[in-house]
Amino acid sequence: MPQTLIYVTAGSKDEATKIGRILVENRLCACANVLQGTTSIYRWEGAINEDEEVSLLLKTREDLVEQVVEKVREFHSYDCPCVVSIPITGGNPAFLDWIDAQTKS
Repeated sequence: MPQTLIYVTAGSKDEATKIGRILVENRLCACANVLQGTTSIYRWEGAINEDEEVSLLLKTREDLVEQVVEKVREFHSYDCPCVVSIPITGGNPAFLDWIDAQTKS
């Protein structure tokens, strides 16, 4: 089964941690990394904004992406959260197998 990395931004460490924990507990992701110190510059509702955010990196299987996106949207505070999937095209075979083993079938 192909694996994927899902990138999410959140407004706080608490929010990112909560979302990551829910996804791992529900076996939708094998691992969640919460990375603080993200500065995001973006256009929203016609204005340029610059905010401090937290990045969340999720490791999962490609077939679980839709469920992960739904769960992130359910628990995220943003109207339009950044949730994008980036295919994993290679890596440590043992780690990729671990992702498969830790996510629900």
